[in-house]
Amino acid sequence: MEKRKLGFAMSMVLAAGTILGACGGGGEEADNTGGGSGSGESDKFTVGMVTDVGGVDDKSFNQSAWEGLQAFGEENNLEKGPDGFDYIQSKSDADYKTNLNTAVRNGFDLTYGIGYKLKPAIEEVAKQRTDSQFAIVDDVVEGLDNVTSITFKEHEGSFLVGVVAGLQTKTDKVGFIGGIESALIDKFAGGFEAGVKAVNPDADVVIEFAGAFDKADKGQQMASAMYSSGADIIYHAAGGTGNGVFSEAKSLKQKDPSKEIWVIGVDRDQAEEGKVTVDGKEYNVTLTSMVKRVDLAVQDVATKAQNGEFPGGEVTEYGLEADGVSISPTQDNLTEESKAAVQEWTDKIKNGEVEVPTVPSGK
Repeated sequence: MEKRKLGFAMSMVLAAGTILGACGGGGEEADNTGGGSGSGESDKFTVGMVTDVGGVDDKSFNQSAWEGLQAFGEENNLEKGPDGFDYIQSKSDADYKTNLNTAVRNGFDLTYGIGYKLKPAIEEVAKQRTDSQFAIVDDVVEGLDNVTSITFKEHEGSFLVGVVAGLQTKTDKVGFIGGIESALIDKFAGGFEAGVKAVNPDADVVIEFAGAFDKADKGQQMASAMYSSGADIIYHAAGGTGNGVFSEAKSLKQKDPSKEIWVIGVDRDQAEEGKVTVDGKEYNVTLTSMVKRVDLAVQDVATKAQNGEFPGGEVTEYGLEADGVSISPTQDNLTEESKAAVQEWTDKIKNGEVEVPTVPSGK
């Protein structure tokens, strides 16, 4: 299988940036009846996506993918629906195969499976639907020319937010809450831990997994325990479960506005999720976010497929050198020391001076 590293044009970055935070769909589900044909306008390239159980409005991974699909639709004057672009939301793992088949029946020229959990379903459906094109995000499907794989160097971006956490923790104890323990989430945890230790060797990094990406209540319980044990910064890579981390941090801030409690967001700039008002004064508990440009990757691959350059059977990997991962543009809560350190370590990683681990220590 061919593996490529792809750079982004600045125009794409700017175009996608204009729609960040403007999540469409309103959490609706696409028509699961299979009644759409997608052939109303044969000259238009149509694209669909199937979410994982986190939902299209998870304020993280799925939402970023949907924003990329909306950007592609806007760029090509497409409307939401089977004759343009749309999503199908999965409520359980059992929905993946059904929803992928629904997307094919709706006539989409390209269908995305958003998340590594869709890999088995995509492999099965793609073998049956050889005339349809598919893309898997966050995993690799091998041996199928009608499937392209999109991956990221999450460990590199996580290292950078780890640097921030290591420099700005006041308790020398920080936490990581992952969704389901897996090779993918290990990349977030391993990179984060390495970044913290690179600038603060004495810091304690607590790593835990929720076992789910759609359990905000579980995320809040775990965050409560971590903050209570002395952690002042928690990085989450848990999709919708991570929303509970924000809920707990904001609750603690409301009880004691002087308390320095922070969350590091993931996948998109989650500064909006950290806003909290106490006695008329506004605060934000989001320290920074590890931005993973799923939106740009989705838009980029769709454009290639539309132009007859579908990278079937290939892996496209997005890292620091391609602006595929980074810290968020919102940096109001970062110290000047942190900003300078992020740039320094970014350069070191790009230059090959630092090799960021893809698993936590001890694994």
